[in-house]
Amino acid sequence: MAQLTWHGHATFGLKTDSGHRVIIDPFLDDNPRCDVSVEDIDELDFILCTHGHEDHFADAIPLAKKTGAMLISTYEIVSYAGTQGVQNLHPMHIGGGHRFPFGHAKMTPALHGGQVAGEGAGPYTTMPGGFLLDMDGKRLYHAGDTALIVDMQLLRGRVDVALLPIGDNFTMGPEDAVRAVEFIEPGVVIPMHYGTWEVIDQDPHAFADAVGDRARTVVLEPGATWEF
Repeated sequence: MAQLTWHGHATFGLKTDSGHRVIIDPFLDDNPRCDVSVEDIDELDFILCTHGHEDHFADAIPLAKKTGAMLISTYEIVSYAGTQGVQNLHPMHIGGGHRFPFGHAKMTPALHGGQVAGEGAGPYTTMPGGFLLDMDGKRLYHAGDTALIVDMQLLRGRVDVALLPIGDNFTMGPEDAVRAVEFIEPGVVIPMHYGTWEVIDQDPHAFADAVGDRARTVVLEPGATWEF
């Protein structure tokens, strides 16, 4: 079975059935809720970044350099990483998909900011996005940082597990995340991007109650692993 580990905020580790090790939106060392650091990770195959904000991208370049993992993101983010010495790169963009050894990845729309965080990164502003992963029929959707958007309705029936932000203020809040569940109709929803700082403090169990029977809600603590 695939193993999904939440490291706090929007950072997830994924070990696929094929044994590939993936991390999504790595924000480790400066993440007050994270259970691991860059120093703790020695083996990694792929790094996926939904957008360039520091709380999703801060440790992508250090991890890529340390492990040799392939960095997958938008063209602009990948181009910037190349200027910082990262060599194993794969550029994508919104609406495009590609088959990797761990499965098929497609970048989905998100409504958010697009700044790329990093020294000299000013010219590399990009579109934010999400990822729809299909790993031998196990379909995982990481929404990234986003408002509620009608494009989510296009995912209806195509998602087994949805990772949705509920923090409000910077992304959609719990009420809009419930509507996102209605749009997508996933089998399972896992809340993310909450509780890292006071401004995005939310009760994930209250969110689970609001979701009700629309989907199974799995609430994880940082460092917890869930199999699917």
